[in-house]
Amino acid sequence: MNICPLKLLFKLSCSSNAHMIFTGLEDYKARGTQAAPYFTVTFYTDFAESKDLVLIRGDIVFTSKLSDSEAKWLLETAQSFYLNDVRYKLVERFNKETREFEFKDVLQALNMPVCDFDK
Repeated sequence: MNICPLKLLFKLSCSSNAHMIFTGLEDYKARGTQAAPYFTVTFYTDFAESKDLVLIRGDIVFTSKLSDSEAKWLLETAQSFYLNDVRYKLVERFNKETREFEFKDVLQALNMPVCDFDK
């Protein structure tokens, strides 16, 4: 049996700048959309076209819930699904073919053991 040590929920919202919001899975289950963010990320795309550059700001809201190294891993991993064509297909499936989406495919793409989230 494999247990995931870090159960987090991820939300991406789009506006002129893209935002990622990470919160704890247990907090989300208890509070839904009112769950407090653990880690927020903003992508500043002002120079994306002219300089091929996107600035990123990440803020750990609860340092007691998330370490710097965990936040860095979360950001790098989340980005990898948007920068890698094979992994991006999982993002598309999640958004467009929700019924066919399997989280275990995400774990396999990351070469991680499949977690038993019910335990």
